[in-house]
Amino acid sequence: MTVPKKMRKVWLVAAGSAAVLCAAVVAARKVVGSGKNDAVFYTVRTESYENVIEIAGTVSAAKSQSLKSLNDGTVVGVFKSEGDSVRAGDLIVQLDDSEQLYNLANLDYEISVARQNQTAGKLSLMQTQRKSLLRKVSDRKIVATFDGIIASLDVKTGDYLEAKDSIGTLVDTSYLTAEVEVAETDVSKLAVGQKVIFSFPASSSSAEGFLVSYPAIGTVTSRGATVVKAKIRLDDVPEGILPNFSFTGKIQITEPEEKLVVERYAIGHEKGGAFADVVDRLGNIRRVDVEVRPYGTDFVEILGGLSGGERLAAQSEASKSGRMRTFKKGSDKKGGRNDPPRPF
Repeated sequence: MTVPKKMRKVWLVAAGSAAVLCAAVVAARKVVGSGKNDAVFYTVRTESYENVIEIAGTVSAAKSQSLKSLNDGTVVGVFKSEGDSVRAGDLIVQLDDSEQLYNLANLDYEISVARQNQTAGKLSLMQTQRKSLLRKVSDRKIVATFDGIIASLDVKTGDYLEAKDSIGTLVDTSYLTAEVEVAETDVSKLAVGQKVIFSFPASSSSAEGFLVSYPAIGTVTSRGATVVKAKIRLDDVPEGILPNFSFTGKIQITEPEEKLVVERYAIGHEKGGAFADVVDRLGNIRRVDVEVRPYGTDFVEILGGLSGGERLAAQSEASKSGRMRTFKKGSDKKGGRNDPPRPF
């Protein structure tokens, strides 16, 4: 029996359509299946934990002396320049002291006469007067009170100075200090000698100092916050860092710790213990017992069983916080959740 050509074409079209439909169904199942079976892995990593107090401020010289005249007078000598290094007791500026020296010489003559006349009572009085004149002679000099560097000096011979006029500044930069604010909630963590790390915008390297002291009383700032003003010191000053330079830093409460951490979704629990499924490069899974403890909200710290770098299979899905939830069209946004459809 021969089938008409027209009929044969219809059968071929139907068979082809069925084959295409079957292929589509199989492909759809594969796509859906792959979506359901997508594996999630987490890697055990090392994290550095720091227990520190963040600080910021400006550094000051170890010592600072305002170079001032104690009396009125004319400058007769300037013996140092700005930037010079000086030693304690070095003469920087000399005021005219001719009157004071004359009075001292005159008194010395009177003392010698009194000694010859053996007037003991008057001699004692003159000796006291001589000490006063010596102090007046000394007050005509501006001298360095410590070893340091003349940071600024604005005076020249012939200038007339009045008492308390400031003509410059002497600083000791052998080390730097700073006063920083520590919040009242962190004061209990402070201890004299704690390590302080300085970072300067003017330098590419950090520097290490220490906590010198902090008072036993707080201070209320203009913002209404209660703080304690702690004093810190930097002995090894980086090159180019000068007094009044700004810095950020941290007071180190404890030494940094290295911790093994992983997302908590990589850890399973059974029979009162914790475990993890370690996945090797070939996809083989090896279950190991682990010891963990919470580390933040979404992580755990590995205390035993793993060494770091392992790839772990997920044991549970990562939940989304209320802020991260997504809403489907028509969902109840006020309640912040996607309610299941009601049955008809």
